[in-house]
Amino acid sequence: MAPLDRRALADLVVRFTEAFNDNDLDGVMAYMADDAVYEEFTGTINRGRDAIRAAFVPQFRGDYGKMRFETEDLFVDAESGKALIRWVCSLETKRGRGGWRGLDILHVADGRVKEKLTYAKAKVPLIE
Repeated sequence: MAPLDRRALADLVVRFTEAFNDNDLDGVMAYMADDAVYEEFTGTINRGRDAIRAAFVPQFRGDYGKMRFETEDLFVDAESGKALIRWVCSLETKRGRGGWRGLDILHVADGRVKEKLTYAKAKVPLIE
């Protein structure tokens, strides 16, 4: 498969993020390559679709509250198949509202996310 052009790569990243905001785990997983790698902001590395799905389940189940990602900036390099999306995550829980800033570096090949490297900027990124 030919590499995505700049617009197609940007659109893929936006749709991928929208699947998170729609709380659609199957939708998110549809973008992940079978051999994808997801590195959480904690440094935990999840390899393969099954491990990645398991890592996402608590978030999509609502364990951390209702989460929404608002894009602040998006950079794409179609030639290398890489994108950086900077976001603000808003969080609503029974204990109140919160949020933090972060970013994902995404490596895309054959129209699928091969790597999702997440970085967060917060004292306490999740309420437990």
